[in-house]
Amino acid sequence: MARRRTGLSARYCRDEALVLSEYTTVMLQRSGCSQYGAVAGSDRESGEERDCADSERPRHPSWLAGVGKIAAAVNASTRLPHLLDLIARTACDLTGYEGSGVLLSDDDRRKLVISGVHGLSPDYVAAVNDRHTIALGSGPPADGPSSRAFVTQQPVPISDIQSDPSFEPWAHEATRHGYRAIVAIPMLVRGEAVGTLNCYRRVVHEFGSDELALLATLANQAASALQSTRLIASLTEQRRLLEQAEEIHRELTALALRAGGVQGVADALARLLSRPVAVADRNGAVVARAAVGDAGVGDPLPVEADLGSTGIADVPGAGLLSAPVMLGEEVIARGLPGDDDGLSELDRRAVEHAAIVCALEFLRRRTATDVEWRLRGDPLTDLLAGIDAESVAARAVPLGHDLTSPHTVVVAAPDDDPDAVRHVLGVAQTVADRCDPRPLVTTSGGHVVLLWPDPGRGPAAHDAADLIRTSARRVLDGRTVTAVVGHRRDRVDQLRPAVRTARGALDLGRLRSRDRTIALPELGVYGLLLQLDDPHELRRFTELTLDPLREHDDRRNAELVRTVRTYLDNGMNVARTATELYVHPNTVGLRLKRVEELTGLSMQNAEALLQLTVALMADDVLGSTDTS
Repeated sequence: MARRRTGLSARYCRDEALVLSEYTTVMLQRSGCSQYGAVAGSDRESGEERDCADSERPRHPSWLAGVGKIAAAVNASTRLPHLLDLIARTACDLTGYEGSGVLLSDDDRRKLVISGVHGLSPDYVAAVNDRHTIALGSGPPADGPSSRAFVTQQPVPISDIQSDPSFEPWAHEATRHGYRAIVAIPMLVRGEAVGTLNCYRRVVHEFGSDELALLATLANQAASALQSTRLIASLTEQRRLLEQAEEIHRELTALALRAGGVQGVADALARLLSRPVAVADRNGAVVARAAVGDAGVGDPLPVEADLGSTGIADVPGAGLLSAPVMLGEEVIARGLPGDDDGLSELDRRAVEHAAIVCALEFLRRRTATDVEWRLRGDPLTDLLAGIDAESVAARAVPLGHDLTSPHTVVVAAPDDDPDAVRHVLGVAQTVADRCDPRPLVTTSGGHVVLLWPDPGRGPAAHDAADLIRTSARRVLDGRTVTAVVGHRRDRVDQLRPAVRTARGALDLGRLRSRDRTIALPELGVYGLLLQLDDPHELRRFTELTLDPLREHDDRRNAELVRTVRTYLDNGMNVARTATELYVHPNTVGLRLKRVEELTGLSMQNAEALLQLTVALMADDVLGSTDTS
């Protein structure tokens, strides 16, 4: 496409050259058959006369040759700076002027910059571009001939710069370098100015109308050449970007098809961007890292950073960029491609594409892990369901688990959102991956249950429980988790009762406080009651003591059980009990007397009070283990 457009541009230049040829003939004839308007005027002032035919013959072909050079340069895909210098040199060659410059507007169209020159002093060019900028707004720097020609789209000649106040900001520099007259010709493309062609003379000079008309034709031809060169450069750059985008797509797609893994994605992206890359999971742990030379990405980012779930964002205080790796609406990881220095739009697209491939790799890994954990969790699920312990232990052996070795029971659960248990399960599985041999993990009745090998290579059971809680809090956006470290058991048949005890301890412990790791001894008498192997005797004791009160409460719609519990919790203080129950102290006294009548226990006897206390605690324990 670029070659075709180049051919069209060259043909356009040749066609316009023919028009210019005819136009030049007319202008030369109208200008007194002189070499050029400028020379004719000079000759008239000196009183010299020249032959019309002699001056026309050599100059007419030179104009065609000059325009042809510009067309040939466009056709040869000449770089823009060289083309602009060629235009300036061609203007001097065709007119006999001592200097010429091509001025282009910046992207914001706020100033003109001398971008191509011939015959102009480098010091003069630097002074105009750096210290005496040609503005396109308002004020003295915007009233000069170049600015007016650009804005009005009309030639602006100045025969003597020393006497023209509009040229005052540049007069000193121009005079110091020997320039005395200037003309600024707008360069127009489709009715819009893109710059000016400025020509300089070292003598006072009146620019004639025919002379200006020829210069305008040359400027427009130069503008067309400029536009064609820019178009060719744009098409070339687009082709380069498309080829690079295709390479990125091909490499990352091939990586996804061959299951190159997250590390493979990091390596490929680092190679494509020529910058270090890291991939961190949602907890901030680095799962893949690729360095470039000596440069690398360190420990990536604080996981609490709010980086959003769309687009590439800066990581505050880390000097990194972060690209979210998404599965559905869930941010499962982040790609960290160094800092933003020099990252092009195509590079950013490469990062986003790599994030998609990363998501596929994480999904592949998650699927494989889910299958593995399902296989590993099945024996524990069967064990909790009451299937023969010996057969469960035998099935666990091919999975790398020896249930006949010591294991510590760990139970965890979300405090406020039962539906979040699957997220807690995922965190527990991640923590379990750090232990060898890996623990068995499953869910049961809203709890996450782990059998933690002891000893094993990895964190101890209590440390693992703390790690599960803190990691889960990040995953659950601040919502809390409570965990219990239960018994250490040596035999597989002891594990199911130990899990039941730990689950009961978790439910009891959360009645007092949440977001903590509980050890059984911390529960005191409750912990002892939970460890009774036969709950039936505990239930009989509770029923014998409390059933008379419950039956009375059901018949009379009374609150004797609640009154006894509140009375004991308040240190047997009638006044505080009445306040908590919102009744008169006399009412509390009457209820306690009725309790004594129904149970045969004296509220003044320490052993009777202990019996009531233990019965209420046993009732709590039985309630906490009903789901086992």
